Amino acid sequence: MEFNISSPAFEYGVKIPSVHSCEGDDVSPPLHWDGEPKETVTFALIMEDPDAPGGTFTHWIIYNLPASCHRLDKIIPIEKNLINGGIQAKNDFGKIGYGGPCPPKGEEHRYFFRIFALKKKLPPESIHDGESFYKAINGLVLDKAEYMGKYRMSS
Repeated sequence: MEFNISSPAFEYGVKIPSVHSCEGDDVSPPLHWDGEPKETVTFALIMEDPDAPGGTFTHWIIYNLPASCHRLDKIIPIEKNLINGGIQAKNDFGKIGYGGPCPPKGEEHRYFFRIFALKKKLPPESIHDGESFYKAINGLVLDKAEYMGKYRMSS
């Protein structure tokens, strides 16, 4: 089975519902994944906008999700430490947890949800931004999966 990630909230490559954006309730979408390698110890997730004016913008980071975790339900709490053991880092809005799509008016941006199956847990406090995310997982990735949605402001 191939490692994959999906969302029941929107199909790959189409518009992310506004409830998950800064125009709506700014709540995280539900995500589901499966098909990871048997050796997986933990998962790490990052959501990024590569079309942002200043370069890639990180909207969400969660790491140390247990290997038994195969979904994130809609509306993950804005807390650093999650009940399931996952840890949320700061996004590029400077806040812990999810920050939804919020592109400049008139622009459609792509938002990539990337999940990585890792062979070991990461030290707490090891991730502070997108750059430190990729440094922390370097050499630990067993496999990765990606899902993409788009967003354009309605007004």
